[in-house]
Amino acid sequence: MLQGFKEFIMKGNVIDLAVAVVIGTAFAAVVNALVNNVLMPFIAGLVGSPNFDSFAAWDFNGNLVQFGVLLTAIVNFLLVAAAIYFVVVVPMNHMIERRNRRLGITPVAEEADPQVVLLTEIRDSLRSRQ
Repeated sequence: MLQGFKEFIMKGNVIDLAVAVVIGTAFAAVVNALVNNVLMPFIAGLVGSPNFDSFAAWDFNGNLVQFGVLLTAIVNFLLVAAAIYFVVVVPMNHMIERRNRRLGITPVAEEADPQVVLLTEIRDSLRSRQ
């Protein structure tokens, strides 16, 4: 029983997953610091408030409806997505592109699906008849 557990734990995908969780947690702290301490204060400077929680809030039969909370969550999501894209994805793509150029690796063009080619020919043929 212990041998099976040891084999399970030592599998590469379990170790890779554990490393990914630890790195992801550390990276989340970096992204949150960027959003909360750089981007949100900048937005607060532009619009006067670091969040939109009180925007479009009203009482509906004793229940508080707060569209501003949803708006804040959407803005936070967009800021996190933008931070990840511009701080991680774009530089990584440039590094991969430079490495591929240095090594002489050229991207291989994908071969078109024969069904798509046939449908395109049929479409073009029908257009030319009109």
